Amino acid sequence: MNSQQGREHPQEMLPPEPVAMTLEEFLQNDLEGYEYVEGELVPMSPPSMEHGEISTNVIRYLDSHVYQHQLGRVYTAETTFKLGERLVKPDVAFVSTARLPENRRQASPVPPDLAVEVVSPTDVQYNVTEKAFAYLDAGTRLVWVIEPVAKTVTVYRSQTDIKFLTCEDTLTGEDVVEGFSCQVAQLFE
Repeated sequence: MNSQQGREHPQEMLPPEPVAMTLEEFLQNDLEGYEYVEGELVPMSPPSMEHGEISTNVIRYLDSHVYQHQLGRVYTAETTFKLGERLVKPDVAFVSTARLPENRRQASPVPPDLAVEVVSPTDVQYNVTEKAFAYLDAGTRLVWVIEPVAKTVTVYRSQTDIKFLTCEDTLTGEDVVEGFSCQVAQLFE
């Protein structure tokens, strides 16, 4: 048996280089697993089962509340949102009824009111924070960054209004998803 068999070459372990592309090209192609950031096609980390479970829990609690109170729509990670010259796919998003675009057969031209990002094992903290700030700069009013290892949620309202929640705390929709609340621990069940 060859000693190299079954081993990855060091080059295969490096993340792929971003690919240059125009915003229009990205919109014309349905490129699953990518986001468009400042002129480049950037691969997203493939989500783990844990990532999917947490995202599903967020959707379960959030969508139930939004639907029951007719507040707007909740979107899954397949939905693309335009943030200036950036196209992103939050793990979960909420858009209020008042801000829903008429044409919903394309990427959303408006940022979500709430964006939820679940941190993946390959995510770099700098990139996660930068993405949260990009949402806020584009007009998103509330960002939840869920960290599975520590079982925490970082809530961003602005670059200076940031709260850190643990499993002992209650996550709320504040004035963005009015009346919504759940225990942080429920997101990790």
